[in-house]
Amino acid sequence: MTKKVSSKKENLKDIELLLEKLSNAHGISGHEKTIRTILKKEMKPYIDEMYTDKLGNLIATKNGDGPTVMIAAHMDEIGFMVKYIDDNGFIYFSKSGGWFDQTLLNQRVIIHTAKKDVFGVIGSKAPHVMKAEERRKVIEIDTMYVDIGALNRKDVEKAGIEVGDTITVDRKYQKLMNNFVSGKAFDNRAGVVSMLETAKILSKEKVNAKIVYVGTVQEEIGLKGARTAAHGINPNVALAIDTTIPGDHPGIEKMSSTLELGKGAVITVSDAEGAGIVVDENTLSWLKTTAKNKKISYQLSVSEGGMTDAAIINLTRDGIPSGGISIATRYLHSPVEVVNLEDIDSCAKLTAEAIKSAHKYF
Repeated sequence: MTKKVSSKKENLKDIELLLEKLSNAHGISGHEKTIRTILKKEMKPYIDEMYTDKLGNLIATKNGDGPTVMIAAHMDEIGFMVKYIDDNGFIYFSKSGGWFDQTLLNQRVIIHTAKKDVFGVIGSKAPHVMKAEERRKVIEIDTMYVDIGALNRKDVEKAGIEVGDTITVDRKYQKLMNNFVSGKAFDNRAGVVSMLETAKILSKEKVNAKIVYVGTVQEEIGLKGARTAAHGINPNVALAIDTTIPGDHPGIEKMSSTLELGKGAVITVSDAEGAGIVVDENTLSWLKTTAKNKKISYQLSVSEGGMTDAAIINLTRDGIPSGGISIATRYLHSPVEVVNLEDIDSCAKLTAEAIKSAHKYF
């Protein structure tokens, strides 16, 4: 019994170290190179071959006889791009991905130039000089800017900043209590960690399947990488590993989400009110049966929110059976997302066990 407890702790520690590394790294949609480099290094011991396709997806294959199973986890995070620099040296930006404007104000950020990283803060008009009606309104992104301490436009140019440079939030990974942790970009670095953990588990076993792990690009701006990767791979079945919205904190009713952190992997039934994916009965049965047979904690999700790579993979070619296994994540699309490390572990175990039985379903 002592060995089991010790093994679980060690496993969660490995997951935590990897999540910290990936969360603290930076890479918005279309600029995933840093994340891809980390994933490539971490994935190498567990697969037979690996390459980067024309769009930037990292495709890693573990050969085997049986159906081809594609596992997709997107590498990109939401962020910003420089769009205008005014004469006083203030930098205006556009959003890359789905931000809620209220979360942006007064955040520290990093502008990634060709030469170096430049630090700044997001500012706007101080409330002290606002009229009463202004203070009651949400401050929108159009009135925000990045302040790097420049005296004028020339200062900004000397720092190497130009239109099109990417911007990410300057936020570091932090432990909380009870295996809860917080950081930026858990959507979807938590999913990437779970995919890596799956590969680690299956590297020690012979599996009746060809497994293709894909770190996809540009998910946050239209599920783009998954579309091209799935077309090239043409798998028999695909699973998207991502994050999803729980209903276990103030401000959200259980009717909106029954999911809870620490209660296991989340199996998607449908998302985006059906505009995303409605998982076919065979794929859903495969995942639920696997979880029950292997006594892996799981939750079911019918979501009205966003969609994942599974939605676009499902519609590729003449249709690819696709499902989703997600990690419940509080405060999604903010700089302070929160996950429970045990859910990442459950997600990996369910994915691995499902792959092992895929030949019985596909």
